[in-house]
Amino acid sequence: MRERITRSKRLVVKVGSALVTDNGAGLALSFIADCARQIACLRSESREVLLVSSGAIAAGMQRLGWNKRPQAMHDLQAAAAVGQMGMAQAYETTFAQHGLKAAQILLTHEDLSDRKRYLNARSTLQALLGYGVVPIINENDTVVTDEIKFGDNDTLGALVANLVEADALVILTDQQGLYTADPRREPTATLISAGRADDRRYEAMAGGAGSGISKGGMITKIRAAQRAARSGADTLIVSGREPDSLLRAAKGEEIGTLLYSGESPLAARKQWLADHLQLAGSVILDEGAIAALTTGRSLLAVGVKGVEGDFERGAAVACRSRDGHEIARGLINYSSSETRRIAGHATTEIESLLGYLDEAELIHRDNLILL
Repeated sequence: MRERITRSKRLVVKVGSALVTDNGAGLALSFIADCARQIACLRSESREVLLVSSGAIAAGMQRLGWNKRPQAMHDLQAAAAVGQMGMAQAYETTFAQHGLKAAQILLTHEDLSDRKRYLNARSTLQALLGYGVVPIINENDTVVTDEIKFGDNDTLGALVANLVEADALVILTDQQGLYTADPRREPTATLISAGRADDRRYEAMAGGAGSGISKGGMITKIRAAQRAARSGADTLIVSGREPDSLLRAAKGEEIGTLLYSGESPLAARKQWLADHLQLAGSVILDEGAIAALTTGRSLLAVGVKGVEGDFERGAAVACRSRDGHEIARGLINYSSSETRRIAGHATTEIESLLGYLDEAELIHRDNLILL
């Protein structure tokens, strides 16, 4: 299973607050610089990397001269706002030293639960990766209304992995990985090298929220691995204090804990499509488009003869023959009204018809499954 990590082309790397802020003392510039160096090495291997970074509140507290973490929500949000400036500056400077550009992306869970905002976030991140930029992602702590909780960026890391269809999620933490019990209390506890992300025994080993080893956030990492596995992404939990731990993990060295998905990202996504019980609509295809799909190609607008239903961009729709037989299903890149306008037209005409070109394909082959 470690070999799957060596073949991973798109990685989401999540770094915890303890590492980024030197256990809350302030921004750990040496760690940030070393993290940028390792990511630059991965980029030189033509791998795409997205970085999910905690630490804004602790960094803001340092800048504001606060020695104690505040309790009031507005104070936490103020600290996060100030800290984001310092974090962005630190990452921008260190990545620039390696000839890389960075971009700051602030997300909330609402951004990833609302379908339109979800698709907009995905399109932005895809574009940044296409330009060779390293996205630096954090929860937008300045606008959240719920209590800001340590470790929540583990969940965000998994959501980003699903969002961009990453091959793997690497969580750099201050722990060596997942143990069979809390090694600080059980001398016989052993490190788990690898296992399936959906193995429910691991939650019990993590101790549950607020107890045992989970005080360091291990329970949120287990649940993040479970969430990432839904889109086929494997998860590595590795100590960020080990020399070159990110590079070693990416090269398949047996460090930390690997929680692997049962399927490849592509297989998992297509199984999700196959299991869709409610489809938002249908597109009616001509014989040429049907032939193209059966040979593994994407669906282009020119092959569409009709549109049924009312759906938004990103909806799951059926691809049917003229007699109503379902040939395939997939995630469509244009809404029903847009699809009706471009149906039967070549890709080169889409921009003139709609005023913009979002995607060249109506349904990309990676988001399409034959039935």
